[in-house]
Amino acid sequence: MAITTGEQLSKESESRFAEGVPNERIDAEEWDDIYVVGDVHGCRAELETLLERLDVSEDDLVVFVGDLVRKGPDTEGVLDIVRERPNLVSVRGNNEAKILRGETDLDLSEANAEFVRSLPVALSWAGALVVHGGVDPRRDLRDHSVNDLLNMRAPHADEEYVGPLWYDEYDGETTVFTGHTVHERPHDADGGVALDTGCVHGGALTAYDWDREEFVAVSAEETYVERSADKVVRLDGDESVFR
Repeated sequence: MAITTGEQLSKESESRFAEGVPNERIDAEEWDDIYVVGDVHGCRAELETLLERLDVSEDDLVVFVGDLVRKGPDTEGVLDIVRERPNLVSVRGNNEAKILRGETDLDLSEANAEFVRSLPVALSWAGALVVHGGVDPRRDLRDHSVNDLLNMRAPHADEEYVGPLWYDEYDGETTVFTGHTVHERPHDADGGVALDTGCVHGGALTAYDWDREEFVAVSAEETYVERSADKVVRLDGDESVFR
């Protein structure tokens, strides 16, 4: 069953990942609202502002696309917020993977280190899949490794930030939410949603309201890490509509 077929990622197939890919299934009926949030990268102040803006209750679920950590000013603070609230969950990002491989100088508390180790690579519910990087629409979901799902950007392009990006060829029935690739604004490409709007680089922290089908964003308080313009995806067309 190829990812681009009409049955792609159907309710029966969403959990069919390759062996060794940690994944979890969510029952969306248990929650009043579901929000999916882009890369936080240690931007605790912006995360607190966004959660307040969303007015998240204990009956709402907030799902993060990974990369809660590194680059920004308060990785521990961000992890504390997500770890301590049972209605906040996250997938693993490539920056969490770097921590797990011992490739960073972050010295996390034991509680947060254990939390990072516990993160799945994929979360799904009926009609939705959350991974950090993306999927290759030309390949079966079962043929995606952990590394694929963490780092997918433009699997068939010579230049990653020029594209075509993974979602340009995606036509599945399931909405796939991702971060990883910095965009000037959030993008919904017929079921492929890009949510990394570069908060740590002075952009915005963006959420997608699953029930209302709209984006909600708060601006970064400052630019914590500079990023070159050629490492940001520029989008044609009308600006995204925010709440």
